[in-house]
Amino acid sequence: MSNLEKHFKPKNFSDKIAFSFTKFLRFLADTFFKKRYGHRAVVLETVAAVPGMVAGMLLHLKSLRKIEDDKGWIKTLLDEAENERMHLMTFIHVAKPTAVERFIIMIAQFIFIITYAFIYLVSQRTAHRIVGYFEEEAVISYTEYLKELEAGTIPDQPAPLIAINYWNLPLHATLKDVVRVIRDDEAGHRDVNHKFADLINLKKSKLAYKKNRIKKNNTEEILN
Repeated sequence: MSNLEKHFKPKNFSDKIAFSFTKFLRFLADTFFKKRYGHRAVVLETVAAVPGMVAGMLLHLKSLRKIEDDKGWIKTLLDEAENERMHLMTFIHVAKPTAVERFIIMIAQFIFIITYAFIYLVSQRTAHRIVGYFEEEAVISYTEYLKELEAGTIPDQPAPLIAINYWNLPLHATLKDVVRVIRDDEAGHRDVNHKFADLINLKKSKLAYKKNRIKKNNTEEILN
């Protein structure tokens, strides 16, 4: 089981932008949905399934264009997108979104696809960090959801069959069990995307160091 309280502290300007962007979207979600966790999940999981697919597609095209190996990133990201889609398919049976929420889903998905694709093209590091922070917030939201279910504030119910089949849950599993496994999924996505951002940052640092060394050597040769 992943550490549910793990948080990546912003270290540079890129991280701060990603963190601020995430907190802004969290504010909007809290304002609109409040404690309607099932409906919140339906809308947010629609958006959450976008980054993996967009990033996977862009990396796929980059791999083809540069004729270089992707080191397994594409499959990881596409698997993430599929997993998030299954979260959505599960909560459709729980929350049963209204016509207004379905409209919001369409608009939010359209805007986020374009926005995230633009961010990924400009800065892959920032894009992955954003998803890492998204998933941190998702873990928090599902933890709050689980507390409400355990306290009886939100009535528990049998787990949807689609969730039982996908996560191999017992036939007597309930919504609490579903929220737990989904929360674990989100924690895993959090760790993967923060790791990807760290790897990109490390690569940039190595390239910058190499360029500085070359520049320094050239300068010394000229002076000598």
